Amino acid sequence: MQEGFIEKSFVLEDGDLEKINQFTRTEFKSDELYAFSVILCDNNIDRDYEKFSVESLYQLCDKFLGKTGICDHSMKSADQKARIFHTWVEKVNGRKTQDGEDLYQLKAKAYMVKTDENMPLIKEIEAGIKKEVSVSCSMKKSICSICSNDKRSTYCEHINGKSYDGKLAYSVLSDVSDAYEFSFVAVPAQREAGVTKSFNGLKDDDNMMKNVIDTLKSCSDGITLSKAQAAEIADHISALEEEAKLGRDYKKSLIAEVVGLCSKALPQMDINIFGSVAQVMTTKELLGFKTAFLKSKDQESFLPQLTPQTAKKAKNDQFKL
Repeated sequence: MQEGFIEKSFVLEDGDLEKINQFTRTEFKSDELYAFSVILCDNNIDRDYEKFSVESLYQLCDKFLGKTGICDHSMKSADQKARIFHTWVEKVNGRKTQDGEDLYQLKAKAYMVKTDENMPLIKEIEAGIKKEVSVSCSMKKSICSICSNDKRSTYCEHINGKSYDGKLAYSVLSDVSDAYEFSFVAVPAQREAGVTKSFNGLKDDDNMMKNVIDTLKSCSDGITLSKAQAAEIADHISALEEEAKLGRDYKKSLIAEVVGLCSKALPQMDINIFGSVAQVMTTKELLGFKTAFLKSKDQESFLPQLTPQTAKKAKNDQFKL
C-alpha cells in the first residue's frame, strides 16, 4: 500500500452544491453534507497484473459520475453511503507506471449526508481508518501485453505475472462497458485505488462461458456481479439444464431403440448383457450401432431371390403313345 486512496475532505462551495443538488430531491446546505475527494483508479499495473488504458480512464470518468459509494461491494440499498458528483482524469507529474507510461489517475468528489448513522463512517474516514477504495466496473477487452491478443475472445497462452524473455505479462483493460460503484475495502486490487473486475460480453453465446472462465482465472481475490449480469448467468445455466435434460431423455430413448434393433439383428445374443453395455455407451457409439443394425436390416430386406423355382410339369398324358 503506497498511499491513502481517499485524499482529503473539503468544504463544499457553491459550484459543488449545484452539482450535488442535481442528484438530490431537495436542496442541501453545505453544513448538512460531508464531502471528500478520492482516487478511484489509475493506469498502473495492479495486484492482479492488470491495468486500465489511459483511454479507458477517460471513459470511466463519464461512467462513474453519479455512482454510489458502498461498503465491501455490498449490493444492499442500506449499505449505500456516498455518491460521486464530480469526476476528472489527472496526470501525475514526475511519476511513471510500472511499465514506463506517464501515470494518470481517475479522481472523484463524493458526498455523504451527516446523519447519526453515517457519523461513525465519517469519523473513520477522518481518522484514516477507512481510506482504501475499490471500484466495480465492466470492461469489454483484456489485451495481453506480450502477444496483444484479446483474452476475452482469443486464446492466449501467457500467464499474467510471469515474464517472457524478460517482459512482464499483464493485461490492459479497455473499451468500458459500464461502471457500477466504488467501495470502502480493506485491500484493493490496485495499489493506489483498487479494482474489483466484473463480467462483460455475456450476450455472445459462443464466447460467453469462455469469457466467464477467463475472468474467473484473471481475478485472484474476488469478483463483483451486477444484478443484470447475475441474471444473465442464471438464465444461461437454466437453459443449459433444460438442454441437458433433453439430451438425457434422447439418450434414454436411443438406448431402448438400439437394444431393440440388436435383439432382432442378433437374436443369439444375450440382450440383457448388451443392454447393460448400452447404458455406458456414449451417444456417438449408440448412433454407430443404430446405423449398423439398420444397414443389416436393409440388406436382409433386399437379398436376391436365389431360390430356384420348380417349374410345373405339363400334363400331356393324353398325347403319349
